[in-house]
Amino acid sequence: MNEPVAPHSPLLEYYDEAKDPARVKFVRELFDKTAPHYNTVEALFLNGGLWYRRFSLQRAGLRAGMKVLDMATGTGAVARGAAKIVGPTGRVFGCDPSRGMLREARKVFSGPLTRGIAEQLPFRSELFDFVTMGIALRHVSSLARTFEEYLRVLKPGGRVWILEGHVPKSRLGHSLTRFVWAKLIPGMTLVSTGSREAKLLMDYYWDTVEKCVPPETIVAAMRGAGFSNVKFEVVVPGAFCEYTGTRPA
Repeated sequence: MNEPVAPHSPLLEYYDEAKDPARVKFVRELFDKTAPHYNTVEALFLNGGLWYRRFSLQRAGLRAGMKVLDMATGTGAVARGAAKIVGPTGRVFGCDPSRGMLREARKVFSGPLTRGIAEQLPFRSELFDFVTMGIALRHVSSLARTFEEYLRVLKPGGRVWILEGHVPKSRLGHSLTRFVWAKLIPGMTLVSTGSREAKLLMDYYWDTVEKCVPPETIVAAMRGAGFSNVKFEVVVPGAFCEYTGTRPA
């Protein structure tokens, strides 16, 4: 087993100590409390991220008849999009650590939903053709363990697709991205939801993106877990990047 690598350094302004249980408790409670506001936050972006994810899944190889795991399924929006792609001959399973998010997902998604974490998936080996994770990799405790689990539950030849936040390397790009994600979006979230906890969620979103390990570290962790054809691509500068890989056949 590979050495655990955290996706970002501890953010002690949010939780009291650097030990991982404190971070896990904070993140889970934050998502539980903000789950009813999550779709409102998505609507601030005209749900563009949701449409983009569905397009990207097709581009990454999701097809009719596939069995899919949507990890960190949240309110189920991506799972619903994936279900439309795989059709009646396929099946989409949603999994999330947050009970609040799963309650929201159940309102709109009729497929199977399971509470669980990426580092210890509650599924048998070689079950899925495709694993997805959207804007949540920064919340796992170990990149290596997460990718080992994704590899385990994928069938030989199966693919993983991960969407994550992106910070440009240039000073100007970083500054512009910081203004949008650290100032503008949290403010818009507070006005639209009236929830300080929802604003805190977006504050935390930016800090985890800014403090996230570089893409090279994530790519290395995927390869170390056994994935082949690992690729990293910036798809929306200052917003999103993608990681893809294949379990060797």
